[in-house]
Amino acid sequence: MFSLSPGIGYSLAAALVWGTYIFALKQYFGEYPGTVLTVGINAAAVAWYLPLTVRRTDPATVPSIASFNLHEGAIVLGTILATAAAFLIFLRALDAGEVSYVAPISKIVPVFVLPIEVVFLQQRLTPLQVTGVVVATLAVYVANYRTGSLLDPIRKAASSRAAQFGLLSAACFALSDVGKRVALQELALPLELWVPTVLGGVLVAVLPLAVREWVPIRDALPKFLLAGGGVALGEHITSLALSTVPASIASPIINTQAVVAVLLGGVLLREDAFRTRLVAAALAVVGVGLIAA
Repeated sequence: MFSLSPGIGYSLAAALVWGTYIFALKQYFGEYPGTVLTVGINAAAVAWYLPLTVRRTDPATVPSIASFNLHEGAIVLGTILATAAAFLIFLRALDAGEVSYVAPISKIVPVFVLPIEVVFLQQRLTPLQVTGVVVATLAVYVANYRTGSLLDPIRKAASSRAAQFGLLSAACFALSDVGKRVALQELALPLELWVPTVLGGVLVAVLPLAVREWVPIRDALPKFLLAGGGVALGEHITSLALSTVPASIASPIINTQAVVAVLLGGVLLREDAFRTRLVAAALAVVGVGLIAA
């Protein structure tokens, strides 16, 4: 019987927020380098989120976090670095090749999340849920598909440097998703403390690269503040999802953000291949339904 658990509900909400955010980035921030964009928006997101952190975080929990052992500290640091690396590698992939080959491969994150959780966290999914993960992942792949054969990006992965970078970025995003789940569930980090830690950590990791290609953003501060609010909201809801359900359940649903973004592009901007986007949307609905069954 179909039931919508809170974790799946949070995952769906995160997909809607991130999909809208991706659409806005394409429309209103195209003139900014990715690294500059990340620093500016993450700084705004941290500024939006910190009042919530101060209000809701119990000071008594901070010393316990500071006393993490080496293994626990490595998980937190590794998650932040994986998140930053995934984004930077994706930018490198886009520099190296066509988006039509890079985008579909970079979004097959759940393909990596599921085996990581099964092997290292002994996560078990029902056959129906595994089918849902596969279908939802296929939906994300189709949503990012552009031209040529549907299998061209996969074939390109054997020889294309860009496609290989795209694949590596997907693996890093998978490590990030699983790391967030571990930090929020196994390590029981307070969500309101975790969100600005991730956002600020990525900002610090990307800042040295952003400085080298910095462009002024002062005239666009209202846009950056608004986008930062969206990122703060998206990261909060994503963390709610990953604190509630396994990453192998949340990740395929959250990554349907790509379907949301292309549907918005098709409806509002009359972008090409809208029928393909509708197929992706239908697959996403089926995939989510199977996961939630």
